[in-house]
Amino acid sequence: MNPFIHSLHPYPFQKLAELLEGHTPNPDKTLIRLTIGEPQHQSPSFVLEKLADKLDGVSKYPSTKGELPLRNAIAEWTKQRFHLATLDADTQVLPVTGTREALFAITQTLVGEKEKTLVVSPNPFYQIYEGAGILAGAELHFLPCSPETSYRVDYQNVSDDIWQRCELLFVCSPNNPCGSVTSLEDYAYLIAKAKQYNFTIVADECYSEIYFDNKAPLGLLEACQQLGNTSYDHCLIFQSLSKRSNLPGLRSGFVAGDASLLKPFLLYRTYQGCAMPIHHQEASIAAWNDEEHVAKNREIYTRKFDRVLDILSPVMKVTKPEAGFYLWPELDMDDEAFCIALYEQASVLVLPGSYLGRDVNGKNPGSKHVRMALVAEESQCVEAAKRIHDFLTDNKLTKK
Repeated sequence: MNPFIHSLHPYPFQKLAELLEGHTPNPDKTLIRLTIGEPQHQSPSFVLEKLADKLDGVSKYPSTKGELPLRNAIAEWTKQRFHLATLDADTQVLPVTGTREALFAITQTLVGEKEKTLVVSPNPFYQIYEGAGILAGAELHFLPCSPETSYRVDYQNVSDDIWQRCELLFVCSPNNPCGSVTSLEDYAYLIAKAKQYNFTIVADECYSEIYFDNKAPLGLLEACQQLGNTSYDHCLIFQSLSKRSNLPGLRSGFVAGDASLLKPFLLYRTYQGCAMPIHHQEASIAAWNDEEHVAKNREIYTRKFDRVLDILSPVMKVTKPEAGFYLWPELDMDDEAFCIALYEQASVLVLPGSYLGRDVNGKNPGSKHVRMALVAEESQCVEAAKRIHDFLTDNKLTKK
């Protein structure tokens, strides 16, 4: 057995289940879950129809590289969304069966050349970054996102000895859970460091299509275009239909960027055996080719955030994220204790922020925060906000 398996941390939802053992929700209220980031909005009907119409695709083995029509659809969407002059569908695009498995797999492909190698990650973070680094035999180096840094990573204060050991830098933009977006200035700095010290920037952009006030978040390849790195050297983006199109069960996404990195990644995936079924590819083409359903999805999220924040802002330290569908409020009490009390008294379940972070120098930047995923129907999110408001007021826990 791979000895590094024993170094994996329990997944946040496993820790949450263990935390709640022996505790029960208020029996007078239906439980509302704001924990997992699984979109609950209706999937686009035309995508489901395409999926059903193409079920005869199950009679064929799919290609690991994906069919050309899908790669073309992805390339065209990416060029339009991020204002790119070029993106080669043959060499710079690779469909994947969801970004979760691809983020894990790319780490196994990219890590192993340097001695005392580092995988660098934001903190708090999406758990796959850590697990992928551990199983690749790398040491994790965490960069905090905290109120002191306005929930942004302070990349420019990272020492060069860290960059020298780094082989892979995870950037989550829009960030899970903080909701911040990486700036062009930071990307310029990171791309220069990646070229100088030969590491790869892996940008997890799966929340990029959930934004507000028509302020589309900057993407890594878009930054490359603006900075003159038109071959996207050292840069890869990971995109998904899960959040954009409310299709988490389709397991459809893509990786795009540096062709010299995608070529060995394709070889790795050929052995790994991850290939998107043909009927999923056909449905994915339909989704990538349509923006109307995405705009409607944003309208729903905008309305939910506005209504929920109207209720919570007077009593809680919480602000609207730049993008994404999470709230990341700061608490004046222990996050686990808050989670248990809210569960028992109000039948609302949130995720303790400390479960998404790691202690560095005795401090976990996720502590005294909780993550709230506003993925349920609007009425449920509003009801949850009202219960949280009343819980804070009744227990005299309103913001100071």
